[in-house]
Amino acid sequence: MSDIEDRAKLFANYIIENKATVRATAKAFEISKSTVHKDVAERLEKFNPSLAAEARKILELNKSERHLRGGLATKLKYSKIS
Repeated sequence: MSDIEDRAKLFANYIIENKATVRATAKAFEISKSTVHKDVAERLEKFNPSLAAEARKILELNKSERHLRGGLATKLKYSKIS
């Protein structure tokens, strides 16, 4: 097993256990968002399709909710200003 495979599994498990976003995962492991996304979305599929599918479900859910989180962040920002 290579380091990339181990890293991809680690990222996927973190995303699944914490229902984390790519950004949160990248921050937790102090690595770029691009690396997390490529490992989980592309590389993991080649050697562990079931884990990749589980992680993809979480990432798709996060993607579908991101406009809500963005709106909430803006609301909180402006409620502190007034």
